[in-house]
Amino acid sequence: MNISEATIIDVRTTAEFSMGNATGSINIPLDTLPHRLDEVKNFKLPLVICCASGGRSHAACEYLSKQGFTDLYDGGAWVNVQNALNN
Repeated sequence: MNISEATIIDVRTTAEFSMGNATGSINIPLDTLPHRLDEVKNFKLPLVICCASGGRSHAACEYLSKQGFTDLYDGGAWVNVQNALNN
């Protein structure tokens, strides 16, 4: 997978996201994800989910998988996703 062609969703809070984020990522806090599924369904695939350390991205991936999403990757910490974008 070429991460630069993926949609990157950062599930941290808005405050956390504003302090730094992966280039081009979209902030959808984990607690708002169920209310924004229609929006997520329209994103370009694959989806890469990230957060601060990997806990929330894992939870988001499990939730999205149960909602039928398949082209989905747990990117873990947003800084790791940013590093992948830079390479």
